[in-house]
Amino acid sequence: MNASSCSNFTLSRLKLCTLSGLTVALALVPEAIAFAFVAHVHPLTGLYAAFIVSLITAAFGGRPGMISGATGALAVVMVALVVQHGVEYLFATVVLTGLLQIAFGLLKLGKFIRMVPFPVMLGFVNGLAIVIFLAQLGHFKISGPDGTLTWMTGAPLYTMLGLIALTLAIIYLLPRFTKAIPSTLAGIVAVSLLVIFAGIDTKTVGDMASIEGGLPQFHLPNVPLTWETLKIIFPYSLILAAIGLIESLLTLNLIDEMTDTRGKPNRECVAQGSANIVTGFFGGMGGCAMIGQSMINVSNGATQRLSGIAAALFLLSFILFASKWIAMIPLAALIGLMFMVSEKTFEWGSFTAMCKVPKSDAFVVVAVTVITVFTDLAIAVVTGVIISALVFAWQHAKHINVQTYLDDKGWKVYELEGTLFFASVAQFQTLFNPKDDPDEVVVEFRRARVKDHSAVEAIDSLATRYQQAGKRLHLRHLSPDCLEVLEKAKDMVEINVGEDPHYHLADDRLG
Repeated sequence: MNASSCSNFTLSRLKLCTLSGLTVALALVPEAIAFAFVAHVHPLTGLYAAFIVSLITAAFGGRPGMISGATGALAVVMVALVVQHGVEYLFATVVLTGLLQIAFGLLKLGKFIRMVPFPVMLGFVNGLAIVIFLAQLGHFKISGPDGTLTWMTGAPLYTMLGLIALTLAIIYLLPRFTKAIPSTLAGIVAVSLLVIFAGIDTKTVGDMASIEGGLPQFHLPNVPLTWETLKIIFPYSLILAAIGLIESLLTLNLIDEMTDTRGKPNRECVAQGSANIVTGFFGGMGGCAMIGQSMINVSNGATQRLSGIAAALFLLSFILFASKWIAMIPLAALIGLMFMVSEKTFEWGSFTAMCKVPKSDAFVVVAVTVITVFTDLAIAVVTGVIISALVFAWQHAKHINVQTYLDDKGWKVYELEGTLFFASVAQFQTLFNPKDDPDEVVVEFRRARVKDHSAVEAIDSLATRYQQAGKRLHLRHLSPDCLEVLEKAKDMVEINVGEDPHYHLADDRLG
């Protein structure tokens, strides 16, 4: 089934989105438990977060089909807070995180995610694919008699690998014969039944932790409402809000490209924030978009809100009614599913593209990928954007050119071409020679653009140089915005209402 089949007929949509939701819910369980362990909180804290965040963002978010829940990127930030101050401070932090995310959305800042360069997006996707793969390797460790973790060997390892291979075979081969049910769900069910009825000894979900519990209960974070508390939780909230929104909005962008549709980033910011506020008041650890589970959902063809809502409700039903059955699911089936997600997420075409794109773009892709794997998603994306901006500035700094000639009056004309901004002003200053120029000099901006305050200052500085040389400068075809903020050179601008260009200038002194 293709991505649009989820909306063609009511019954087929219900079936597809429900089954896809069940698959996603099964994949959420070990992830939520694992990330809860990372954050040093109870497994139910992670499961409640996955349920609440998934439900609210699926119902009200800006990207139907996207799945949210507890994530590792947030868990690694939370662990220091929990260890030093306790889980109650975590709940308060998650609430404040949600408030910051709502503010971000209401200020309509989510649209800036569209400005993330494609090489950064490519590095983000490849980095997360590697992270998803590496996260599964921890399941190949077993606890020894003294409690230390060691790698599997012998029969347990071969059994695990065989079951993973079987799961992958079903996922990839079943669609060739039937698409009645998602192949991802079929792989989990088939391998689970094989393990249960054949009595195969292998690691299961129950070996990680029990997921049995009740409904999440309303709970006010038990922290003092003081300035000291705010000083403790605010830095964590700011970091969590940034990481959560970056991961969510980049995942939204990725799904937009996959489905050829357009999500609403500002709405997603508000939904993520609302979900985290509710999560904090119901004993959850907070969350954001999950690229792995979102890929499962979209690859199943489920691009409607119903699939995310179904995933959340199935997850809650596992906690309330089906914990004993879920505990019997072999981890190998879920590992195989996540290996498929990793393979589908990674942009394999990037290897050939790296040979064709500029070296600077290739460097950004590699840098963002490596930083994502070894440090933090937010750091990786911000670093990638900064590198891309510096490369852009460097390239355009060299693209300010000039042609000179004498006109009929004997005046020397400098005809500029390119963009004058902070990175190109140094090159701009070297183009002129006030000492040897005639008494009347024209600077023609018809084919140039003045972009920022640094450019305006450079023009003023140029005017000063010619004044000190006792010569007169004429500035032609500048935008009215430039005229408004020029100081020393204002009287040198020749205004031609019919021919002067109109473009905006980035300067705080305007409006």
